[in-house]
Amino acid sequence: MGILLLREPREGRGTDPYEQEFLSAGMQVKSIEVLSFEFCNLPELRSLLNKPEEFSGMVFTSQRSVEAVRRCLQDAEDEEQSLPGDWICKSTFVVGTATAAAARSLGLTPSGEECGTATQLADLITQKFPTNGKALLFPCGLMRTETLPSALSAANIPLTELRVYQTTSHPDIDKRLDAYITEQGVPEFLVFFSPSGVKFSQPALQKLAANDLSKIKIAAIGPTTAEAMTSAGLAVACTAEKPNPRSLLTAIQANMAAQPTEGPT
Repeated sequence: MGILLLREPREGRGTDPYEQEFLSAGMQVKSIEVLSFEFCNLPELRSLLNKPEEFSGMVFTSQRSVEAVRRCLQDAEDEEQSLPGDWICKSTFVVGTATAAAARSLGLTPSGEECGTATQLADLITQKFPTNGKALLFPCGLMRTETLPSALSAANIPLTELRVYQTTSHPDIDKRLDAYITEQGVPEFLVFFSPSGVKFSQPALQKLAANDLSKIKIAAIGPTTAEAMTSAGLAVACTAEKPNPRSLLTAIQANMAAQPTEGPT
């Protein structure tokens, strides 16, 4: 069966964890990048990163926000520098395993890897945030939701927010989807990995099933993405319990097992 993952594949950094999980289960799988990202406000972020004494730690809700920090650490010769040492001993909060791995690559020790939503992360931060603590630095995207800032504000936890990237559809999305269909046909399962993926790729994806996406089962990496799918009029076949490869595979396998089989006629 064909599984199409609407995400950037991990290339040049070892085995892709999502693709490996499905391949190990005997499934045909392909990752296609459907989003493009433009970074912004990096000078402002660099300035904040040089003042670790003003913060209790950082919050990352996407790999792109970590990448923004990484870009701020590159010097004029594109040589990557280390974060100021004081950041290493401060709190770092993340959503999901991929963002946690990205944060670790900066030398940080993240909490929240098992959190699948901003609501769960807010609960974790509320439990761990030090009394009378300084603000948390929150580099984020222009399309970030109000869930985390609102929850932390209600808990009187200060947050210094800076929008550091914006999301658009990938310029080659039509070409990549056409190539996939030509090579492998229409997938049985399609997986969205973010609300942005739902927003920017849905028009192109209509071509997958002759303008009828209902012919394809669609899975979500988490509840926030599932909500975006529902708002876009898409039926959610299943949702991963946690944003990681094993949970996604388990959700899809459970959906497949629950489908009625045709008896003898």
